[in-house]
Amino acid sequence: MNITGINHITLNVRSLKESLAFYEDILLMKRVHLGRTDAYLESGTAWICLLEKGKDEKDDFSSKLGLDHFAFSIDEKGFHEVVRRLHINEVQIVRGPVERGGGLVVNFLDPNGIQLELNTSDLHTRMKHWQ
Repeated sequence: MNITGINHITLNVRSLKESLAFYEDILLMKRVHLGRTDAYLESGTAWICLLEKGKDEKDDFSSKLGLDHFAFSIDEKGFHEVVRRLHINEVQIVRGPVERGGGLVVNFLDPNGIQLELNTSDLHTRMKHWQ
């Protein structure tokens, strides 16, 4: 496997408006995309997705806030080999592998239940394909 760097981090937030004010006005990140419940921001080579979570009466709202998943960049050459190794080692795959946002993506859980993602795309390619 050839991880080439951190791809992105997706954060579940209470209020997209409030979070945008923090990340844009205080951390001076540049907004690349604004959707109804999501926003993508970048600063240098770092990029994040803010994902607004609504309150569900059945769930504890506070448990939904914070890290949604952490994504690593990987080249396409090594992607399918890693997916094969995930299957062989019976790693729980949450989504994929699928084509998404102009690249290949697979989401899976580490031994602690933390969701990780391997992604062959980059922010600007993803924004060309994002709705």
